[in-house]
Amino acid sequence: MDGTSKPAALLRGRPLASYPAAALAAVCERVAVVCKPSTELPDLPGTERWDEPERPRHPLTGITHALERAEEPVIVCAADMPFVTPDACLSLLTAAGGGGAPAAVAIAGGVLQPVFGVYAPLALDTLRAADEGAALTATVEALDPIRVAVPPRLVASVNTPEELTAAEATFT
Repeated sequence: MDGTSKPAALLRGRPLASYPAAALAAVCERVAVVCKPSTELPDLPGTERWDEPERPRHPLTGITHALERAEEPVIVCAADMPFVTPDACLSLLTAAGGGGAPAAVAIAGGVLQPVFGVYAPLALDTLRAADEGAALTATVEALDPIRVAVPPRLVASVNTPEELTAAEATFT
């Protein structure tokens, strides 16, 4: 992101991470950003910062850390997904509501979206046992999660300056 911290990159005058944080805050009592200690975060009022271990550098680390720290189910949403809505978050929470499944994860266009889902402590053994080189999707598929269909646009990530420009142009 041209030397800017991705969560702090501005989209329509707001930090990128503020969009998913706001969607989560609309349906959750508590919102935390899980990140490496070295990650530069913008000011996100009402949002906690939970520093995960520096190693390994894998999304699985953040999900596992959040579950361990919360000691209850957590809804995970990547900080670079500005189009996630409170309704989509609520759909995941509702699907996971029974508490019997280790996870309820979004699926968009037939593709599992492991960085947008609800994970229960029941998932911890599988997540901890995963090889740090394993693909996140394969690890989450091993949980046999409840799959919740969402439109692909909701889970679009902004990873490059070009994608940030495109998001700016199409943001509604």
